[in-house]
Amino acid sequence: MSDYKEVVGTAILDYAGNLPNVVEGQVWYNSTAKDFRLNTPLVGAWATGNNMNTARTSMGDAGTQTAALAFGGSFPQKNETETYNGTNWTEVNNLNTARYALAGLGTQTAALAFGGDANSGSPEIFNGTEIWNGTNWTEVNNLNTARIATAGCGTTTAALAFGGRPGAKNETEVWNGTNWTEVNNLTTARGRLSGAGTSTAALAFAGLAPDDEPTDLTESWNGTNWTEVNDLNTARKAGAGVGTYTAALAFGGRASDTDLAITETWNGTNWTEVADLNTGRRYLAGAGTNTAALAFGGDSGSATAATEEWSIGGGIKTITTS
Repeated sequence: MSDYKEVVGTAILDYAGNLPNVVEGQVWYNSTAKDFRLNTPLVGAWATGNNMNTARTSMGDAGTQTAALAFGGSFPQKNETETYNGTNWTEVNNLNTARYALAGLGTQTAALAFGGDANSGSPEIFNGTEIWNGTNWTEVNNLNTARIATAGCGTTTAALAFGGRPGAKNETEVWNGTNWTEVNNLTTARGRLSGAGTSTAALAFAGLAPDDEPTDLTESWNGTNWTEVNDLNTARKAGAGVGTYTAALAFGGRASDTDLAITETWNGTNWTEVADLNTGRRYLAGAGTNTAALAFGGDSGSATAATEEWSIGGGIKTITTS
């Protein structure tokens, strides 16, 4: 029988603790813990979580995988707000203005809601902004450009809003905790796009381009200007995105009359396809990071309350004989 050295080309190393600069598939003996360790591949997967209380599409979102916030959405417009604690959704105090196709950002206890459609009869493109303090929503100063299907990222004191509809918008605005200020535009106007990052280091990706076709375009924001970078593998509109401008996750959406389950990760340079959502859907919401994300709500033929959790498994494991 071949031994480890003959198969791998090197003997098992003896090291006190976790081996530095370990490569995928490498085995070593941890002389401190007196066991063998293996560096396994990092693999992501979506797992089903408990449903929201109110099924809806096109809502605002904020927070993390274990502390998320969902607000507004659907048609007719909703003002319901729910919090997620990593297991269950709980209804809390409503938005002041019911609306759908709005944007959201921040945390579960400090969030911002802006834009959207506020009229269930005929469209009312809205510029209203509300701030959440963990208990109540309060109306604050409006966006300069009323819009729906915009994207946003950042915090309640330093936020960024970009893109949107009707038509295709390229306007970008920054929020300083009190007012919105117009800054340099997106390179390509679009709505129903996704975003990740902060007010000074953001990523804008996917969306509905001026020709009304889903796009794979990605742009990076440095606090002053937008710059085109490498494209998504799959063009899409009405998807969700989370993370930072160097480590983002894009999931769901719609292209060619198909609701997508496709998930992609961004490493600061390129997008890579990873494991799909369990249910393809558009107009969904997201929270978290590229290694611990939450997907909730959306439309998979009708409004859904479905929740899925994204996590990364693998890394250093202890080898057992069981």
